[in-house]
Amino acid sequence: MPTFDAQVHAYERNHPGRPWVGTLYGPAEVTGDQMVAAMDAVRVDGAILVSPFSMYRYDASYALDVYAAHPTRFRLVKPVDPTDPAVLDTIADWAGTKGTVGIRVFLRDNVSTDPADPDINHVLATAARHSLPVNLACTGRLDQAGQLAARNPNTQLVIDHLGLAQPHEPPPPAEPFADLPKLLALAAHDNVAVKISGACTLSHEPFPYNDIWDPLGRVFDAFGFNRCMWGTDWTRAVGLLTYEQGVEAFRVTNRLSDSDRAALMGETLQRIYNWSRAQA
Repeated sequence: MPTFDAQVHAYERNHPGRPWVGTLYGPAEVTGDQMVAAMDAVRVDGAILVSPFSMYRYDASYALDVYAAHPTRFRLVKPVDPTDPAVLDTIADWAGTKGTVGIRVFLRDNVSTDPADPDINHVLATAARHSLPVNLACTGRLDQAGQLAARNPNTQLVIDHLGLAQPHEPPPPAEPFADLPKLLALAAHDNVAVKISGACTLSHEPFPYNDIWDPLGRVFDAFGFNRCMWGTDWTRAVGLLTYEQGVEAFRVTNRLSDSDRAALMGETLQRIYNWSRAQA
């Protein structure tokens, strides 16, 4: 069964040639070569490489370098700034770059909470014209995500990390799935898919994290496996589990049939991001 991870990050050690703007929880570096080695060790065939906003903001140059070195193993997503006057040109340029399959928008901090905000809606409409899915980091703003989905029915939206707050280190939140009903409400929009990424970090139990499966089952029932994509969110999760555990928890569970597992861990991702098995 081909296995594809819906979100990983790779980055160089901080250095003057490509300095970090901020920090991402995790090791001092996880290069593209190191990420491939980690994937090889647990038989992960490919991954969506999301340029880490914490370090590089809107500069995806390192992700492009990684893709150039490993073109069969990665496809690329970069963050974009809806308030940048040149953002529509940025999206067009990105869409024309080899290896790119999506953009990411953060609904947080000073980004408008208005679902009618013209900047955000222009980004979503432009992404649709270029057939690029939009990954929404929308923790705490799932209601806004739903209204954006309704306003942009031709745009494929992907909710990052179940739309739930996820920890960088133990302990997990006391009620990690408190906002789950808000996520489930988004299933009414056919253009919304969900990354089941970082889910193991929400568990209060050790591997194989049996307490996550009842709430995840509600997500699968609401969206269907044709709109759900497994992912590890590596390396953000490094303080809570190993990469192997993030992969194997979904392989060993008896809560997934073989066909459901195949869809969740690869088939849906390949379809939504237009990454054919032949290309991989």
